[in-house]
Parts: sequence; structure tokens; C-alpha cells
Amino acid sequence: MDFITTIETVCGRTAKKIFLPMQPGDVYQTNADTSALQKEFGFKLHTPLQQGIEVTIKWFKNFYKL
Repeated sequence: MDFITTIETVCGRTAKKIFLPMQPGDVYQTNADTSALQKEFGFKLHTPLQQGIEVTIKWFKNFYKL
């Protein structure tokens, strides 16, 4: 829900949400562990969710002339 709430905030609109029961194959919770990526390649995530979504939506609107 953090992802959807952040998109709503950046767009200034409320999404129309339809909540359904868990479906086969749905994952209740995920946690990304990027420690192996950091150890192997020296890559560390540093972009906060809101900033990443803002940049993505700005690109999308510009690309599609919205």
C-alpha cells in the first residue's frame, strides 16, 4: 500500500482500489535483501521511494505527452 499511496500523493489523485481476497500465487509480504548485490558489485540502493516515483511519473508524462 505504501507504493500506491505514494503514487497517489505524487499524482495528486486517489486511485480507485478494488480489494480482493488473496489469489493463488499472491505473495503476502516481500522483503528485498540486496546485501549480496552490494557485496558482489558494490551497488547500494539510495533512491527513496517517493523520489523514484516522482522521477518515473515525470518521465512517463513527458514521454507520452500527458
